Amino acid sequence: MSEIPSDLKYIETHQWVRVHADGTATIGITDFAQEQLGDVVYIGVPEVGEMVTGGEEAGVAESVKSASDVFSPVTGEVLEINEALEDEPEKVNEDPYGDGWLFKVKLADEGEIDGLMDVVAYAEHVAAAE
Repeated sequence: MSEIPSDLKYIETHQWVRVHADGTATIGITDFAQEQLGDVVYIGVPEVGEMVTGGEEAGVAESVKSASDVFSPVTGEVLEINEALEDEPEKVNEDPYGDGWLFKVKLADEGEIDGLMDVVAYAEHVAAAE
């Protein structure tokens, strides 16, 4: 089974969010998602300053075998993108919860986090998909 960190929240489309004390959040794709994609060759993310909406498309992950939309788990303004992924998109495969993060946002509504899946709910979701 895929690695599923307990300090994150998840959405059904296999993206994760790590909320920070300052009201910002880091977003990426899960280990399960990167396994399903295979070798990632391109990551498209929103631009800094752009607004993303929870549950809506915010980018794309392309691999040697497929392309998949990336959805934002939360609503907010993009503060930073992981520029390292331009030259090294494989970081998503190698370290999806660390160096392979996609973008960071300033949360529009911290309460939005309460509606996301915790590690137990996400593990059940992944088990049903495997």
